[in-house]
Amino acid sequence: MSFADVTLSKEQELYRRMQQLHVSESDIEEQFVRSSGPGGQNVNKVATCVVLIHRPTGVIVKCQESRSQGLNRFLARRILLNKIEQRQKGFVQAERDRIEKIRRQKRKRSKHAKEKMLECKHKHSEKKKLRGPLSMARLKAHF
Repeated sequence: MSFADVTLSKEQELYRRMQQLHVSESDIEEQFVRSSGPGGQNVNKVATCVVLIHRPTGVIVKCQESRSQGLNRFLARRILLNKIEQRQKGFVQAERDRIEKIRRQKRKRSKHAKEKMLECKHKHSEKKKLRGPLSMARLKAHF
């Protein structure tokens, strides 16, 4: 499939990227609708806006950047590939982050951190002891 208004090298780069992300042309559902915004008669009469749906992932992309349908088809595919790539890398990164968080939680505290934590707990307990009801001995000591 060739796109109007797009050089052959850009088209080849798009197909190479599609192969890297394991996206085939048969997985993409393509629809053409009328654009909105400025453009006069061309916008009102010609369906230049491209809507792509990637069936396996459910990603939907709408592109109406250009008045040319061919260029919009190319740009929409590029945007779709960006979203799919971001989704794939995002899931991998999220899983790595989750595993690393668990690893940090299970890791033993350093000696210094443990001492500092215990010191802080001791200070807090001393503060809480002072909140108790006032006894006659404490009143006499206070005044």
